[in-house]
Amino acid sequence: MKVKDKPKYGIWQCVCFMVKTAWNSVRSVLWLCIVFAVLTVGINLAQLFIAPMVLQMVETLAPLGELLGTIGIFSAILLVLNALLGYVDENIMYGRIDVRSAVISMINHKAYTTSYPNTRDPEVLRLHSEALRNCDSNDEASEHIWHTLTGLLINVIGFAIYLFLLVDVNLLLIGLVVATTIAGFFVSRYINEWGYRHKDELAKYDKELGYLVKKTESIKLAKDIRVFCLAPWLNRVYTSTRRMAEAFSARRERVYAWTCVVDVVLQFARNGIAYFYLIHRTLTDGLAASEFLLYFTAFTGFSSWVTGILSEFATLHKESLGLSVIQEYIHLPEQFRFDGGVPIPKADSYELKLENVSFRYPGTEKDIIRNMDLTLHPGEKIAVVGLNGAGKTTLVKLLCGFYDPDEGRVLLNGIDIREFNRQEYYDLLSAVFQEMSVLDVTVAEHVAQTVENIDLVKVADCLDKAGLTHKVEKLPIGLQTHVGKIAFMDGVEFSGGEMQRLVLARALYKDGPILVLDEPTAALDPIAENDIYMKYNEMTKGKTSLFISHRLASTRFCDRILFLQDGVIAEEGTHEQLLANESGYAKLFHIQARYYQEGGEFDGEENG
Repeated sequence: MKVKDKPKYGIWQCVCFMVKTAWNSVRSVLWLCIVFAVLTVGINLAQLFIAPMVLQMVETLAPLGELLGTIGIFSAILLVLNALLGYVDENIMYGRIDVRSAVISMINHKAYTTSYPNTRDPEVLRLHSEALRNCDSNDEASEHIWHTLTGLLINVIGFAIYLFLLVDVNLLLIGLVVATTIAGFFVSRYINEWGYRHKDELAKYDKELGYLVKKTESIKLAKDIRVFCLAPWLNRVYTSTRRMAEAFSARRERVYAWTCVVDVVLQFARNGIAYFYLIHRTLTDGLAASEFLLYFTAFTGFSSWVTGILSEFATLHKESLGLSVIQEYIHLPEQFRFDGGVPIPKADSYELKLENVSFRYPGTEKDIIRNMDLTLHPGEKIAVVGLNGAGKTTLVKLLCGFYDPDEGRVLLNGIDIREFNRQEYYDLLSAVFQEMSVLDVTVAEHVAQTVENIDLVKVADCLDKAGLTHKVEKLPIGLQTHVGKIAFMDGVEFSGGEMQRLVLARALYKDGPILVLDEPTAALDPIAENDIYMKYNEMTKGKTSLFISHRLASTRFCDRILFLQDGVIAEEGTHEQLLANESGYAKLFHIQARYYQEGGEFDGEENG
């Protein structure tokens, strides 16, 4: 996926997106923006008229009581309007934060539901990072846009009212103000787009700094940082990256400074001409002092309204660039079907089949799986073995539907899995992957993967099958003990092997009809591993299962063994049949067996 330099979504599309989000989450934000704008303009108008009206009453020698009454009325109006404005301003913030939270929820929902290939695509990951960056704080586009829209509404209302007041003064002068301000707007917009044109560079620095901070605070890396004295090196890398980020920021601010220069020059020209015209009319046409003050103040305000409109438009344009990124990510096209699709066939067990499948990872040229035909019969236990890089884990990803093959088909009971709703297909799978994912929740919540309606009896049974009963019984509060110390300080750290057992218990609790185990015992010692093997038949009863392991001795309990080599099935059969072939599987088995035999030595040539 390639993100275009030009924003995919325009200003008004971004505004509609935020208005729709607010309407669906916190509607009060919209009404409070309108109320805030009306109150602000009302205060401005009261301040505009109070001085000219008082001056007019002085000129006409109005009675003191009438003069003081007028001042009192205006003061009361200003007091009430400012009180209301303060109340609205105090309460509007919470709704805006809630809307930003709703946007973050949409980004997060996309992140954990998007097609698996998107989670490995560098361009998509960059887009995700940028989308979240635009939701980082109150000043980012996803929240600050409400300030901008409110300011724009204030300036539009003020412009309309002041235009009505000045329409009889001089239309040519008004046209001059509008023309110079529009010119400044386009210059400012071009300069402000510099940030968007260089967004990739900023995103790179932000990602690197965030990564360094996350890793230096990681509990898992604490021992390595100390043993290998990595702190000075990490500090140098962080300092170097930070300096580059600061240099970028300084360069960006120098560019943005030209916007201020243009605004100052044009504002000086506008106000100078306007002031000259009004003074000329006062001297030649005998403009009353109160009228002079009203027009003088109104013209200055009119200029400010015009400048404000275009300034808010420039800000809105800048913010729309960030909001466009958010929408690009949220509306990212999906490679898989997640709506509709053919219903999953109802069956007691399922057959998985690869039909002439070839696959290469995006951006690479070499096929990892080549023209593979494979059938996993209902209820069959298959083991997949082979050296690193043979394609074992890639085979798992294809069978699990994380990738679609470049050629051929993956079939479930004879139907191409691309025809199914992919999430419904995932519901069939119970799996343990090489990359273990464990949340800082209680043991019971981790196994059940929910916080509601947990079957504690089933949790205990799955933990027992995974060999964790003894460990859990020793925990401070048993199944309710938190795992890990990142979110909960009272959490307990599990060893690598224990963590692997916990993940296995999670897969057993889901109880899907297809069980996929990718190196489920890699972190276990031989005794613990043997304990898992003894329970394997019970775990896989009635299920179609696929077991991947580097340890060939662990495959004996499977119905069939596949020996992968260079992306193809080089050998196939039972453990005894493959040993009898005296080929690649047998050679690898004997090399591994030597490590468990007293006095065994490694022969490099035999492994070659």
